[in-house]
Amino acid sequence: MYRRPAHFLIVIVLSLTVAATAFAQSYTITDLGSLGGTVTEAQGINRLGQVTGFSTLNNSTNGHAFLYSSGQMTDLGSLSQNDSLGLAINASGQVVGYSELSDGTYRGFLYSGGKMTALPTLGGNFGAAYGINKSGQIVGSSVTPSGIFAGFIYSNGTITDLGNLGDPSDGTQAYSINSSGQVVGYSYDTTFNFKAFLWQSGSMTSLGTLGGDWSQAFAINDAGQITGSAYLPGNTGAHVFLYANGNMTDIDSQHSEYSDGDAINSAGVVVGEMTVKSNNGSLNYHAFIYRAGKMKDLNKLIPQNSGWVLKQATGINDSGQIVGWGMLHKQIHAFLLSPSK
Repeated sequence: MYRRPAHFLIVIVLSLTVAATAFAQSYTITDLGSLGGTVTEAQGINRLGQVTGFSTLNNSTNGHAFLYSSGQMTDLGSLSQNDSLGLAINASGQVVGYSELSDGTYRGFLYSGGKMTALPTLGGNFGAAYGINKSGQIVGSSVTPSGIFAGFIYSNGTITDLGNLGDPSDGTQAYSINSSGQVVGYSYDTTFNFKAFLWQSGSMTSLGTLGGDWSQAFAINDAGQITGSAYLPGNTGAHVFLYANGNMTDIDSQHSEYSDGDAINSAGVVVGEMTVKSNNGSLNYHAFIYRAGKMKDLNKLIPQNSGWVLKQATGINDSGQIVGWGMLHKQIHAFLLSPSK
């Protein structure tokens, strides 16, 4: 299970004495453990350092959403006896994600006050929640009665279709929402290509691309800065972008073939994944951090011979704590990074 599943739903403390343009030289790394299984992925972190994600269970390929807090991982259960996945967490410790029901369909959920509750859909049998802000507003995607995926915002007990960029037949995904209620994701336009969008005050606007045909937005901060991935001219590759003040900027200084920004904090620090070439020429994904105009492979900022290969950084909070997942002893483990003091 991954943060952006198939098309059906298509700890760091920075010293105050460090200059804003400085780059942390190294990080310590913590294995978040598991719920008894061998696969764990972290997907989101809040300002308190609480983490959510997914872990397989003991002697099972099934897994549940978890809440990691104060060094302990708690099983959040599911809406049935099947899988669940935590995708985002707000400052109050509320978690959203999706869970499989007994009939094989999926529903978005809200975990709050020790209880997991199914979210409504836009009329169809599938739904997922990808983002939640501090006010408890939730965004995600849901199947409509016509069988099309639509982005939604759920607020004060009401679910609202966000609309689309012009092509209602191919679907919309909403991934992130900030404190002002601005929403980002992707939607198909009148050219039948998917584009990153910003939704605010009931209106959806395309963010464009980096010269190619397609783009997706995965995260927005409270300053309205947006990150995601956009294709290059000729659609020969796609790079992480930073969108601010009406402009989309390619920030992939590593010249990867593919990269995407999965999270951004209030200081505009971006984390995500990028491709790197191995000695035999094959492409592998590594986690990266972008800060103060520089993009660096996080694998080069952790202790040597740690045994880790960091594959994707999925969350960063305003204290600079970073979470994600990587390979440790040939198994998928969730990690938490902290800069060395």
